[in-house]
Amino acid sequence: LILQILGNDGEYLEYVEFALDALTFLTYFPPQISPQLWDAFPLLYNAFDKWAFDYLMLMTPPLNNFIAKDPNHFLNATANFPDGPKKYIDLIFSIVSKTVEEEHSSESEARKALTLYMSVLHNCVGRVDEYLPTINKVTLNKLGQQVNNDVPLTRLIAFQVLGSALYYNPQLELAELESRGVTHQVFSQWMKDTKNMDKWLSKKMTVLGFSSILRLPASSLPQSVVSMIPDIISTVVNVTAKMKEEAEKGHDDEDDNAIEEDGDGGDEEFEGFDENEDVTNAANEAYVDALNKLSASGDVAQFLMGNMWDDDLEDDDDDYYSPIDRVDELLYMKEILSAAFQREPEIYQQVQAALPAETVTTCQQLFAAADAQVASAGPASPAHL
Repeated sequence: LILQILGNDGEYLEYVEFALDALTFLTYFPPQISPQLWDAFPLLYNAFDKWAFDYLMLMTPPLNNFIAKDPNHFLNATANFPDGPKKYIDLIFSIVSKTVEEEHSSESEARKALTLYMSVLHNCVGRVDEYLPTINKVTLNKLGQQVNNDVPLTRLIAFQVLGSALYYNPQLELAELESRGVTHQVFSQWMKDTKNMDKWLSKKMTVLGFSSILRLPASSLPQSVVSMIPDIISTVVNVTAKMKEEAEKGHDDEDDNAIEEDGDGGDEEFEGFDENEDVTNAANEAYVDALNKLSASGDVAQFLMGNMWDDDLEDDDDDYYSPIDRVDELLYMKEILSAAFQREPEIYQQVQAALPAETVTTCQQLFAAADAQVASAGPASPAHL
């Protein structure tokens, strides 16, 4: 039924949303994707390319699932089109470039499309080197368009992609940035935007990406990067500490919520507002907040036409999964920094001397926490996947 809906050039357009929702479930829950279900992959691309561009937000989750469930099949499979056979991975890259470069795409659509780059980088480690130039071209062009935007959502997704590329292969990714002469500019803006990072994935890819740079000997790093090593370490330490603090706070909040649910007064009936109270509630505040965000990001027209509700809701990390979920950022950071200090003690002693005392103290506390975590959990390694 899904194949019939997607393969009839929009004849069953009213059922496309239901078909995509079903496809998301069918590609997520089974441990393996059946050959028949893989037939939907080129149909998704054809629908996107010909008549269902507006359904990209619903197409991205099943496409991510296809890539994650069977990277081998994804990398080797081809589909026949009127203009010749095309590899599945090339279909993905076409979807991303067409969405990000299309002037009528909303920023939320562009951000959603860029997550497909992350799926490829996270699931196909060491096998897509030749695609790094395209990933950088599209991502950096989008980043350049957003550099002065007060709302950093699209920049943060771009940094997620760049962090994924650094984690994938720091040497190749640095070479890409250096060839464009943007390394210092990109890293400086990235570090500046860390204070605006609310999402788990943005913070995690910042830690993994910047930490991965330090896997390389300092002598092999571009001079523009060597001069930024203290800032890179400070950023990694500060973001990791923030993630650890938020994780601990999350556990405390869960305990507090459990206590509150057991308490009295949870079922009190709402009796309206007093005449001297502002007539407002959480729903109204969410609506106003959504309008403010949309106005700042330029997507108000999309909202008024009914194409979206809250732009930020579409950037939820909860619907994205990949092998990096199994990498503990605290252990990874500790492993990389420890190895760097052991490999080049003289250089990193000088780096340590250039770090703020607070950063050094925080780093020592994180190292101790990592050691305690390993001791309590038994032998484990956050090794590069």
